[in-house]
Amino acid sequence: MKVVYIASYPPRECGIGTFTQNKLNSISHLLNGNDEKHEGIVVAISESEKEYDYPPEVEFNIRQDQQADYIDAAAFINSSGADICILEHEFGIFGGQNGVYILPLLYRLNIPLIAVFHTILKTPSLNEKAITVEICRMASKTVVMTARAVTFLTEVYGVNQECIEIIEHGVPDLQYNAEKSKREFKLENKKVILSFGLISRNKGLETVIKALPPVIDQYPDVVYIILGKTHPHVLKHSGEEYRIYLMRLIKELNLQKHVFFMNEFVNQNKLFKYLSAADIYITPYLNEAQITSGTLAYAVGAGCAVISTPYWHAEELLDRGRGCLFNFNDHEQLSSTLLNLLDEPQEMYKMRRRAFRYGQEITWPRIGEKYIALAETILQEDNKPVRRNETIFDPLLLPDFSLDHIKRLTNDTGIIQHAKYGIPNLKEGYCLDDNSRALLMLLMAYEQKKIPLALDLMPVYMSFIHYMQKEDGSFHNFFSFNRNYLDERGSDDSFGRTIWAIGQLMLTPPNDSYFQAAREIFQCAFPYFDKLQSIRGIANTIIGIVCYLKTSPGDLGMMEKLRKMCNTLVDHYEANHTKSWKWFEPVMTYDNAILPLSLLNASTVLNDESILNTALDSMHFLSGITLRNGYLSVIGNEKWHTMEGEPSAFAQQPLDVMAMVLLFQKAYQVTADKTYLDNMYTCFMWFLGENDLRMGLYDHETKGCCDGLESYGVNRNQGAESTLSYLVSHLAVLQMLNETYNTTGNSTTVTKTKRVEVL
Repeated sequence: MKVVYIASYPPRECGIGTFTQNKLNSISHLLNGNDEKHEGIVVAISESEKEYDYPPEVEFNIRQDQQADYIDAAAFINSSGADICILEHEFGIFGGQNGVYILPLLYRLNIPLIAVFHTILKTPSLNEKAITVEICRMASKTVVMTARAVTFLTEVYGVNQECIEIIEHGVPDLQYNAEKSKREFKLENKKVILSFGLISRNKGLETVIKALPPVIDQYPDVVYIILGKTHPHVLKHSGEEYRIYLMRLIKELNLQKHVFFMNEFVNQNKLFKYLSAADIYITPYLNEAQITSGTLAYAVGAGCAVISTPYWHAEELLDRGRGCLFNFNDHEQLSSTLLNLLDEPQEMYKMRRRAFRYGQEITWPRIGEKYIALAETILQEDNKPVRRNETIFDPLLLPDFSLDHIKRLTNDTGIIQHAKYGIPNLKEGYCLDDNSRALLMLLMAYEQKKIPLALDLMPVYMSFIHYMQKEDGSFHNFFSFNRNYLDERGSDDSFGRTIWAIGQLMLTPPNDSYFQAAREIFQCAFPYFDKLQSIRGIANTIIGIVCYLKTSPGDLGMMEKLRKMCNTLVDHYEANHTKSWKWFEPVMTYDNAILPLSLLNASTVLNDESILNTALDSMHFLSGITLRNGYLSVIGNEKWHTMEGEPSAFAQQPLDVMAMVLLFQKAYQVTADKTYLDNMYTCFMWFLGENDLRMGLYDHETKGCCDGLESYGVNRNQGAESTLSYLVSHLAVLQMLNETYNTTGNSTTVTKTKRVEVL
């Protein structure tokens, strides 16, 4: 069996790396049924600014903050001949927000995955929880090292307990003579207390230092060794500030002859010599949130007398008399505990024997056997990794439709444009774009669900639109919170989106007063149609005109206006498309799907084959770029997609996704081709995590939608545009489900229902 490991790896100074090297060595030395050794290779995670002289087993290197490296690593793993992949997960070693870059790699794997979690948070952030859940979903088995971690995964993250396996933290099978080790380190006739590991403030080393004076008064031969370098991340951001603080404390307490720093990252052989030389080992961490501690496992495995604060791993590992616990940050209790052990050497000896016996059960050869057994079971069961292109849309995946966040963003003037996370950002004021989208969304919501709140909010957005219209029919776009216009004239895009909303209001008015008011705004705006320059402004306006014509099919003048505007888009297409570039412009920018969407809408009232063909050809070209991996990856706004270049994966916006959802909805309605219905559902799943980062953008707590996918992860701000884009998409999906499915329990049967006309 060939195993590929994704982790940090020596010579990078990282506990995860040492853990991975030990695991690889223990598994590689085990024989399979043919008396052949198992093979292990490593995909190493490196700090981006550093280069490492890796050993031969490292066959691929990922620079931590380079997202493209993760995608390349997936391709390498899939072609490496490996049978199974083991991920060593710790949030801090992967790039992106909370290590999100690892998700696209895992998603692309063609082999089963074992996910080993070194940290499980009891109170994770939204990002941390989403990443953990997604990794567990993709893994054939999730491995944790303590029973408490299982509890967290099941109760906090909702992971099925059957998918979780407990395999303890392994320890090297190394033993050294205590007296020889003391002589080697010139510690003869000393009572040695030891702490080791990468140093940072949360280690609580000051608690031990403060506990020493009363101990040394009775046992002047006590020395305390702090073995380890400052954590690289601490060193990068804070320097040696913590170590300097500890040194000042040592001097203040006159402990210079009793406390020693060994400022080095030692290899395992040297580490176990120190552990053999130690009489007592202490982990004085400052809080309970430590689900796994490799340093603690090593100390127990070496048979040390261990004293620890009651963090989660310590409570389990030191149970049954394998060690002593003292309260967090309680140096007085630690002093008493130390004196009790030193006063009772026989009791300390018994504690050490209990720890040593347990340590023999978790040596790396035994832990390696457990991982091999787990991997063989997974391979025998022929488990398959979760693949996006195998996803079937399940109506039960849809969150409950909610206007909570829209209500939160709306006051008596209109809908606030932006938000800080889920909180309205009043500094940014209002815009016509969002109030028009809000009106469009409410019309859909009321038509389908008869939500009373939709009727309550409609007058607010309609009044805003009316107030923003100028005498010449154009509109302002931006409006401050203190009710001042912020521009002389809005963009063509905002004009077009408003005409779309007004047209929809005329098509599906809640009552006649709305129809009459919408008609006045539309007629006032009509003269400005000829002044539009932006093809996206024209496209949005086309959809609004189509709505109007369905209420006034005899308006031949408007019909000709529609045809003229459609011909403008077709002319752009004819001027720019080539055999390999079937698009309206020499570059693909934002809100791309609105262009073919508008022509598909127009084709329902215009009998013009060139308009329909242009719509379908450009739609297929767009979908070939954005759906080529089996999920939606809209063109990011970080940089545009040119004929010669590749589309940007960063700054993907919900607005683009909404247009894709509506595009495929309309394509299905026009052609009855169910492929487009499947594409529509695929596009919608972008909001729920079927995207490049494997992160959901819909916030189940606020009922809002995050603002986009950025290079660092998800932009957690939840502005009006993003949430409205999600809600319009949600309603479009609901409409099609109502048209095509009658959902009962877990089964679906096709049935036709009354059609709701939404463009």
